[in-house]
Amino acid sequence: MSDIPVVVGASQTAARTRTIGNWALGGVVVFAVVATAMQFLRTDLDWVRATLSFYLLGPLGLWLQLAYLGLAMSLGLIGVGYYGAATRDSRSGGALALFIVAAVALAVTAWAETDRGGSVALTTHAYVHAISAPLAFLGTTLGMLVQGWALRRDPRWRGHFALAFGLAMFCFIALWLHALWRELPRGLSQKAVIAAIVLWLALAAHWLRRTPAVGHVESIGYGDNLK
Repeated sequence: MSDIPVVVGASQTAARTRTIGNWALGGVVVFAVVATAMQFLRTDLDWVRATLSFYLLGPLGLWLQLAYLGLAMSLGLIGVGYYGAATRDSRSGGALALFIVAAVALAVTAWAETDRGGSVALTTHAYVHAISAPLAFLGTTLGMLVQGWALRRDPRWRGHFALAFGLAMFCFIALWLHALWRELPRGLSQKAVIAAIVLWLALAAHWLRRTPAVGHVESIGYGDNLK
């Protein structure tokens, strides 16, 4: 009888985590759809050269700003979801902190206008954007690396470790290539990095949606419920 509260608690935690995964995936999907649509709707911008920040400006920018906020929500939810559902040995406070920092930075990025270029001095908004945007990228990719590495210690997500950590490493390296290799087309290279990050976040949210209770995994074996 003493095991019943533990089993019920585990089931409730798994159900809550699956709900978090649903919301997180929803935010990621909305961002992906809106950001992709902007490439066709904003005919005034060269999609190869213009970074996504310039799509935040103009009459259609509000939709992308809202999509940014949805993605920021997803970042926070992914951090909270994995931290709350993980076993004590696989829980990563570092990943949670990085995802929260990235979420806040991304929300700030959405509303602080980027530098439009030209000879005009940088505005306060442009300064804030120039700090928050890189912070959002770094916080996200580092959070992905830390969380991906932590998955290897949890029986429910151990089977996803190689993909999660490998893709996170690819995103981290690609981000630095975009930042340091200035000859790359700025818009195209940035959007390629964002697409890879969005893929990782979508996978992470999907895995949260399929979270089984710890006791269920132990009863059926590790591999059966990791597909």
